[in-house]
Amino acid sequence: MPQISVEYSAGLAGTFDRRGLGLAINRLTERTIDAKPESCKTVFRQSEELVVGTSGVTGDVQVFVEFQIFPGRTPEAKAALSEGVLELVARFVRPRPGSRLFTAVNIADIDRECYRNVVAVG
Repeated sequence: MPQISVEYSAGLAGTFDRRGLGLAINRLTERTIDAKPESCKTVFRQSEELVVGTSGVTGDVQVFVEFQIFPGRTPEAKAALSEGVLELVARFVRPRPGSRLFTAVNIADIDRECYRNVVAVG
């Protein structure tokens, strides 16, 4: 744990180093909330369409980073992690000219009593 998901707009495909961003997020997570290196798992998912507002304007893009972590981290540590992730996204992701980049981070505590994890080795 933590499980980290990065959802990004299709308009950003091929424009940033996903592996580089993932490694940077994992390192930040280790430092900020004292996560073990091997427990940080970041997955990237491309979303096909982003609709903002009601004007019908297209071309906007989004990066949404979500963390699922075990409880026990302070609000200050979570806030520092959120701020750090916003800085990393700003460094790694550049929208194409004329588009707006919306970035958001959410950190949620998971229920330790219900969470299960299996690692299968092939």
